[in-house]
Amino acid sequence: MRRKEKRLLQAVALVLAALVLLPNVGLWALYRERQPDGTPGGSGAAVVPAAGLGSHNQQKKIFFLGDGQKLKDWHDQEAIRRDAQRVGNGEQGRPYPMTDAERVDQAYRENGFNIYVSDKISLNRSLPDIRHPNCNSKRYLETLPNTSIIIPFHNEGWSSLLRTVHSVLNRSPPELIAEIVLVDDFSDRGSLLSGQHLP
Repeated sequence: MRRKEKRLLQAVALVLAALVLLPNVGLWALYRERQPDGTPGGSGAAVVPAAGLGSHNQQKKIFFLGDGQKLKDWHDQEAIRRDAQRVGNGEQGRPYPMTDAERVDQAYRENGFNIYVSDKISLNRSLPDIRHPNCNSKRYLETLPNTSIIIPFHNEGWSSLLRTVHSVLNRSPPELIAEIVLVDDFSDRGSLLSGQHLP
């Protein structure tokens, strides 16, 4: 009898924990964070068509929260389309086709990845959009504070470090970036100590 009581108590505790956590995680969070559309459960936001905005005769919608704050679609759809059409070595996150000569152990020993191949991939590499489809319709506040982006590195391959900076610049709204700070965490590799500057 005690075993059944213990299992019953565990089940009740699990249900209570789910009820407490449900508003913050899981399906309820997805329901609450749907695209604001003025319908019940849509964050109480109203939709106002903006005349004359948008391309291809599509009207963009301006979203307002209950307290009058505007929401904005921060996605750069044109840049996303351009990225999706790019082809070349490493584009769209595809593997680089290596020859036997390029499979050099030394290239792996210094960085943990093949720096020779990294140098052959564009610094402005395109990446596939692997986010959940709901992310494409997310709206955020129109007025957001800017931020500093800090990138610490230690003996990092120069091309991969520059590729990181390019990725931040290409995929972030410029008005939201205050600065990008590269912090050298005691590198002792000559190429990083030679005073190279970002272009």
